[in-house]
Formats: sequence, structure tokens, C-alpha cells
Amino acid sequence: MARTSMTLALKAATLALLLASSAVWADGRAMSHKDRSGAATQASLARAKQKLQQQQAQVAQLQGSVAKQESDSKQASERLQQQDKAIAQMQQELQALQAKQAAGHR
Repeated sequence: MARTSMTLALKAATLALLLASSAVWADGRAMSHKDRSGAATQASLARAKQKLQQQQAQVAQLQGSVAKQESDSKQASERLQQQDKAIAQMQQELQALQAKQAAGHR
């Protein structure tokens, strides 16, 4: 009978160890899943940050391009105004010469 008690105790201890180890194994597997999920989240976050930086760089580049185009447009507009003034002055001079010439032929 003592031997049967000892066998039962040994079986019970073995079963307890198996249950405990399966719980630890399950926790390890769950932690592994959490770790994988965390790593995936970190990787996704890193990709999102990289994409954000690329887009910010692209926005900065486009802003620089727009600023240059605005500057070029302003300079072109100023040149056109100067040319318009020069043309207006030449037209006045031409009209004055034509009037002088017409007065001389009378």
C-alpha cells in the first residue's frame, strides 16, 4: 500500500510538473506572439516614420521649387514692365518725330 501511495504521489507530482511546464510553455508562446506583435508594430512604426520623412522632404523640395518659380515670375514681370515703359517712351518719341516731320512738310 505504501508503494501504491508513493506511485500515486509520483504520478501526481509528474502531472503537476507537466501542467506547470505546459503553462510556462503557453506563456512563453504567448510572450513570443506578443514579442512578434511588438516587433511588427515597431517595424510598421519605423516604416511610417521613414515614409513621413520622405514626404516631408518632398514637401520641402516642392516648396523650394514653388518659391523659385515665384521669384522667376516676379523677375519676369518686372522685366516686362520695364520693356512696356521703354516701348511707351519710344512710341512717344516716334509720335513727336512724326509730328515734327509733318509740321516741316507743310
